[in-house]
Amino acid sequence: MRTADVAVVGGGPAGAAAAITLARAGRSVLLVDKATFPRDKCCGDGLTTGALRRLERLGLRPEDVPSWYEVDDVHVRGPAGRSVTFPLPRDQGMYAAVARRADLDGALLDVARRAGVAVHDGCRLRGAAAAPDGESVVLEVDGVGPISARYAVGADGVWSPLRKALGAPHEPGYLGEWHAFRQYFTGVSDEAASQLWVWFEPDLLPGYAWSFPLGGGRANVGFGVLRRPGVTTQGMKQQWSDLLRRDHVRRALGPGSVAEAPHKAWPIPAAVEHTTLWAAGGRALFVGDAARATDPMTGEGIGQALETGVLAAEAVLGAGATRPAQAAASYDAAVTRGLAVDNRMAGFLSKVGIAHRKGLRLTLQVAGANDWTRRNFARWLFEDYPRAVVATPRRWRPGTFTGAGAYAPASPLHARQNSAGRL
Repeated sequence: MRTADVAVVGGGPAGAAAAITLARAGRSVLLVDKATFPRDKCCGDGLTTGALRRLERLGLRPEDVPSWYEVDDVHVRGPAGRSVTFPLPRDQGMYAAVARRADLDGALLDVARRAGVAVHDGCRLRGAAAAPDGESVVLEVDGVGPISARYAVGADGVWSPLRKALGAPHEPGYLGEWHAFRQYFTGVSDEAASQLWVWFEPDLLPGYAWSFPLGGGRANVGFGVLRRPGVTTQGMKQQWSDLLRRDHVRRALGPGSVAEAPHKAWPIPAAVEHTTLWAAGGRALFVGDAARATDPMTGEGIGQALETGVLAAEAVLGAGATRPAQAAASYDAAVTRGLAVDNRMAGFLSKVGIAHRKGLRLTLQVAGANDWTRRNFARWLFEDYPRAVVATPRRWRPGTFTGAGAYAPASPLHARQNSAGRL
């Protein structure tokens, strides 16, 4: 039987973040994933400032991600057709980027390997149970065999097999709070290949459509909608076809744009505040989509996945091998104090600010009123600071609202990573 201090199920950003954090603290970590990397992952591929800072702290280098494309401005088109450009700060580091998940996740797993994580991709979890003495979790994994670990981290997605195997609360047939479609295009216009666009279409509110640039004549194009009773996937396919025929979308993509492959769809779980985050007495902690951690306003999930992965790892490190109940309590408390508050705020703002045309029109008018509002709205939208930080003064720090972005050339963190390749 293989043994490890921690077994991580899932090699996406949440699982990789947990594994890297634990391995650098001296724990033995074994990570398994049913997929073989690099693998495609349904996603908008956008990286917010918060996500970028977390990736930098983990030691990921943009030059190791082939499709990495830095974004300077956010172009938003309202339902009445008025467009507003929201500029991100210049010469202070990186505040937004786009990268294909196949490239990003593979590069992040390489960081995990360099940190000492034993990565086993192409290995499916078949079962899991708490040991009779309550001192470990035993996982059955194809190609690896039984694994005994003090803790398990479930980073295995919205329908987490680990959650089900351990008997944690789950909803059969759960399809998330949102649903999204995505398709890669090549041969797009110079505008689409270099600029980030968000389109608030009247029939999608409070959802939206997007075109995220990947450089080289490519873009990630898609849309997300709030899941409602009676709305079927077939209806969403029809919406997708209609959306691509709209004049402003066709103009943005350009006459030479061609879909690289059929579209893909995926559910977006956005209910971390209502989700059980642990099982087996605290021996298993759930992160990322398995914790339903996505932002309920934008559908952004990479930054939240990274955050929950690190928080779970820190809870394990703080509790030690013999106090799983403390690990569960610490992780619960950390999510409740931070991410859950931010997501409740995001959900509220989604309902009052963008769910209806009048609210969205007012939001864009206020946000686009002058240079100052446009700059600060862009920073808030891209999670330069937590969604609800204004309402939670305990999280205020010097530079909270004016800090440099990620990968700032003059930052000590960036200098250390350039010289050593890791923290």
